[in-house]
Amino acid sequence: MSTITVPTPPSSPLEEHQPHRHPKPKAPFGPRQLVAALPGALRKLDPRQMWHNPVMFIVEVGALVTTAVAIAEPFLGGPEASGGTEVPASFTWAIAVWLWITVVFANLAEAVAEGRGKAQADTLRKTRTTTVAHLVQRYDAAGDPAAEGAAMTDVASADLRLGDVVVVSAGDLVPGDGDIVHGIASVDESAITGESAPVVRESGGDRSAVTGGTRVLSDRIVVRITSKPGETFVDRMIALVEGAARQKTPNEIALNILLAALSIVFVVVVLTINPIASYAASPASLPVLIALLVCLIPTTIGGLLSAIGIAGMDRLVQQNVLAMSGRAVEAAGDVTTLLLDKTGTITYGNRRATEFIALEGVAEEDLVRAAALASLADPTPEGSSIVELAASRGIRFDAPPAGEVVPFTAQTRMSGLDLADGTIVRKGAGSAVSAWVEGHDRIPSSVEDELRKRVDAISTDGGTPLVVAMRDGEGSSKVLGVVHLKDIVKEGLVERFAELRAMGIRTVMITGDNPLTAKAISAEAGVDDFLAEATPEEKLSLIRREQEGGNLVAMTGDGTNDAPALAQADVGVAMNTGTSAAKEAGNMVDLDSDPTKLIDIVRIGKQLLITRGALTTFSIANDVAKYFAIIPAMFAGVFPGLAALNVMQLSSPASAVLSAVIFNAIIIVILIPLALRGVKYRPLGATAILNHNLLVYGLGGIIAPFVGIKLIDLVVTLIPGF
Repeated sequence: MSTITVPTPPSSPLEEHQPHRHPKPKAPFGPRQLVAALPGALRKLDPRQMWHNPVMFIVEVGALVTTAVAIAEPFLGGPEASGGTEVPASFTWAIAVWLWITVVFANLAEAVAEGRGKAQADTLRKTRTTTVAHLVQRYDAAGDPAAEGAAMTDVASADLRLGDVVVVSAGDLVPGDGDIVHGIASVDESAITGESAPVVRESGGDRSAVTGGTRVLSDRIVVRITSKPGETFVDRMIALVEGAARQKTPNEIALNILLAALSIVFVVVVLTINPIASYAASPASLPVLIALLVCLIPTTIGGLLSAIGIAGMDRLVQQNVLAMSGRAVEAAGDVTTLLLDKTGTITYGNRRATEFIALEGVAEEDLVRAAALASLADPTPEGSSIVELAASRGIRFDAPPAGEVVPFTAQTRMSGLDLADGTIVRKGAGSAVSAWVEGHDRIPSSVEDELRKRVDAISTDGGTPLVVAMRDGEGSSKVLGVVHLKDIVKEGLVERFAELRAMGIRTVMITGDNPLTAKAISAEAGVDDFLAEATPEEKLSLIRREQEGGNLVAMTGDGTNDAPALAQADVGVAMNTGTSAAKEAGNMVDLDSDPTKLIDIVRIGKQLLITRGALTTFSIANDVAKYFAIIPAMFAGVFPGLAALNVMQLSSPASAVLSAVIFNAIIIVILIPLALRGVKYRPLGATAILNHNLLVYGLGGIIAPFVGIKLIDLVVTLIPGF
């Protein structure tokens, strides 16, 4: 037998592009970002904006009062003594300046986070152009709008209305968001997704959505507009990445209320200190009391809280995921059940031939040759994989032999080749091929039993069996064997699912496969459970059952039939390649259309929550330490018993207060990179994470002020008068 090389089958034009490799994000904080964000931080000093952050609003009011006192002091006889000790003439001004710096630094954290989003928004704005749209008149009565002579009118894209139908040809920009109702085309979406490779969009499927501002590269499509002017997908993207549409999440609101309550408590504490000090003939001045209040209230987390939320959404944008609200990001961090489609998420999606299994008495070479012949004209990935596997076994063809190609149909469930010499080869479902053979020759019971065992073994292993049979020129039919097609599980998923399990997240695979196949693949992938032969109604029912049990559910989807489940899920990630209905139903959109990214979204959500918890722990511990730094130094002269607590041995009450205020401002800037980058997430249980935060950020929050204030005090003492 001669063996000659067969050319590799060309890639299908509908083959998906490889995932885009995004460039490594820039450093989260640096001098350039600081300078660029400074004007925005100064604009945020407007009290109408500041009152949204109660903690920093108190600091701003304190700065205003202290500034007023500093201005009035020359007319009132100079600064008052504090704690029985005279203070320098510049003391009040120094306190006022550092209080203003504290407010600006707090605003700077938010401005830096927003600035990164504004840069991305500017890039997106460049995609918004007024283009000419070819509007179809009376679409329902026009027939094929791509035909010559169809009634069309040229209008500006800004004049398009919801429901309008337009024709977009090769080289044209898509004038607005919509669904393809006729045709297929290659589309350049690089302006939106950053992906340089074109993608294919077509009518009648789950890849029918197109975005305004993208460019059609080939063919011609008819698009029904699904967005109103000013409410396109790009408009929403710009608002989201700028932070203009970011609303505070429930947890963020609750934490703000807690911080405001703590601030009120410390206001009461500070107000009670002065009567006690006055009774001891050592009254504290108003600037000192304000400084003490600012140092005791949780200014650190108050200044960083908004930046943490914005940075969380920004990390998603860096992954090419748009969250429609901060609530969605936060919910991702609390997810306890993860629903994952099998095809394209857990597996690669294209089944591939992995093994030829010849029946007893059949030479493997004959099976391989017949399977390859039956697949030469098969354009599917499965057919191509059979030809490739046969070639690796030495069976090659430079071209299909003369004959008639028999394509696969849903009725026959077979495909093959009828050769000119009368030889016929078929491959397909076991029952269909067996019925084809028995139409001419009876299958021996021993062969039938062996075939059933082979087919059942492959199905049990999670594969798909393709039975191969041949009829020679004399009309004698024979079953040759089985081709094992396998949906390959993606590498590394077992480890990733183990990490999710360590986080306390239960994974559920959703598939349309039969329960036997679903069970095998779920075991290989390492998921906790599976839903086989899933329908849209069953997906929705599963989500509701999980939620009724107190779980937060995340899932991905791209089709119109996924829309109900995406809307019901706490975190619904719609694929950008999907339908408009799916993108409207979800609360996140993955521009790369990579279903496995759901795992990364959960990690980012958890990192957001852990970062917020860690910095809250640090801030509260920080305030406790500053209390022990200031009070002993202020009143040790009046109450000698407090000298034992003055472990830092600060040089004077005035130096102690000023050093604490300076540290209070500087620590915010020091922590901005951590707030933007996020605390490193480790897949640990809640108890382990809490213990880690208490050890690192709780203990660190106590130690840092003692070290920092002492070092600042040493510098302050070098200033004349201190």
